[in-house]
Amino acid sequence: MDRRSFLRSSAYFTVASANGLLAACGGSGDDAPQGSFTFPLGVASGDPKEGSIVFWTRCVPKAGNAPVDLRLEVALDAGFTQIAGIVDLRALPDYDHTVRAKLTNLAPATRYHYRFRVGADISPVGQARTAPAANSTPAQLRFAWMTCQDWSVNHWAAMGMMAGEELDFIVHLGDYVYETVGAAFQSGRAEPGHGAIRLPDGITMAGGARYANTLLDYRTLYRTYRGDARLQALHAKCPMIVIWDDHEFSDDCWQDHQTYSNANVQETSRRRNATQAWAEYMPVDWGDVSFDLNKAGYDNIRIYRDFRFGTLMHLVMTDQRLYRDDHVVSEAAYAQLLQGDPVNGENSIGSRYFVPQPLLAQFEAGARAALGRNPGLLGPTQTQWWKDTMRASTATWKVWGNEVTLNRMWLDMRALAPAPYNNLYIVNADGWDGFPSYRAELLGHLRTNDVKNVVAITGDLHAFQAGTIYDNNDPATGRAVAVDFVSAGISSSSFYQYLRAGAGSTPLAPLVATPQGFDGVLRANNPAFAYADHDAQGYAVATVTATSFTVMFNKVKPLEANGAAPTAPLAKRTRITVAAGSNLPRVEDNVA
Repeated sequence: MDRRSFLRSSAYFTVASANGLLAACGGSGDDAPQGSFTFPLGVASGDPKEGSIVFWTRCVPKAGNAPVDLRLEVALDAGFTQIAGIVDLRALPDYDHTVRAKLTNLAPATRYHYRFRVGADISPVGQARTAPAANSTPAQLRFAWMTCQDWSVNHWAAMGMMAGEELDFIVHLGDYVYETVGAAFQSGRAEPGHGAIRLPDGITMAGGARYANTLLDYRTLYRTYRGDARLQALHAKCPMIVIWDDHEFSDDCWQDHQTYSNANVQETSRRRNATQAWAEYMPVDWGDVSFDLNKAGYDNIRIYRDFRFGTLMHLVMTDQRLYRDDHVVSEAAYAQLLQGDPVNGENSIGSRYFVPQPLLAQFEAGARAALGRNPGLLGPTQTQWWKDTMRASTATWKVWGNEVTLNRMWLDMRALAPAPYNNLYIVNADGWDGFPSYRAELLGHLRTNDVKNVVAITGDLHAFQAGTIYDNNDPATGRAVAVDFVSAGISSSSFYQYLRAGAGSTPLAPLVATPQGFDGVLRANNPAFAYADHDAQGYAVATVTATSFTVMFNKVKPLEANGAAPTAPLAKRTRITVAAGSNLPRVEDNVA
């Protein structure tokens, strides 16, 4: 069977036309009393295009585990008197009773209301707006992006704030769930409603943390996270365009390898389990990309894709985990250099974080010789797709959904620290800085092809950043080709807090004595930064017009003294604007 036949025959993904509604059929709940079925995770929509939207829910019987026949209803009005589409669906236990349907032939730039029904039981109502017509130029688009929502620490009040925004759609850049529970970085307090998660089949690591392994483990994470009413409200409010980062599978992962130890163990079955649970719970258009349970191997999915919003904006979403090469500096080889354990040890410091620049260059040269190309993040096929898509785009703004930091983050300790700490360090080699030749290759492609008005929207780092991106690592000699806006995580502990905890008594300790001091040090070492706040949680909102791309960073307060989420969560707002034709962000801090 071809891909679409597989998806349709499995009842995993349904495509229906608003011009040819599926005929009503008898359902499993037609004669059941009210309350026989529930929609415990609410509703969601995703991947909005000018003529289609994907609709999602999970419908479970109160008793038993049988399939459920249910109906999707889509209307132009909240009272469901102007029906635009009716689709009959079946929620199967094989897919954890999740269903998704793509309704096509919808009108562009139109708001729709939707709900699911089985017998007398009706889901909450959601709203979703289609994208503008391809040949139209909307006066404005407004969208938010979010990332890093660790259930186990801090609070999700930022989601409540976001639900109050007027948005066309939301972009989620990954770390929707965290695969570990009880890890050292999750030792902080969490709001009372976020109790400890129990993984049914989780694997225990040294120190007592457990990580998800089976399909049931990963499903448990999604069920738990989506059980929060604030996240449900966000999904019901407007469509979401989602991509993953690492924690949907495993921290700092690459392909189907985990990096908890220097061995970089390959875990194909676990990768497939993580992928299936993500695919089940995300409102993604599988008619546009692909997911195939019958395909062997870890790469049985392709999630990179793009979205057009008239002539104003082109959103290009990339996958920087499934196809990336191994981190350039091998953890095992680095451990051996230190006469450590190349298998059971954990040497992420020095190999993935705070990597001496000469060491990175040496290992990169070896990797290039072995691969016959620059080691990179997207893999050869996706790299070519990205280059072709960016070069061919005619939209005013080319917005790159980018999981890991593009801004340069170097730290020069050569004159500040005694040996062996007196190095020029790459702070985060899990991001683009860890693949310098590949980074230069892609940014050089933008320069060579004169691709203008490129903005990266980024997550992963747990910090707010805005910076000009140059086609090489030296702002003094490079040409500006883009701007990178990094949003802090919804709740995950900040980048600064991680560094402060890990600094110990090393020469780094004075540099992280205060958040403001660390921000100053990093900006002094990286003059392309226009703004940096590395001790933050929150989200970002972009307002896009033909003349400007304006971002509002919304920083939230920490937990109250009693451990509860703050009742007035806003700490401050920072507005940063890039004019069309420019790559220089203009910052207005502490705006109303």
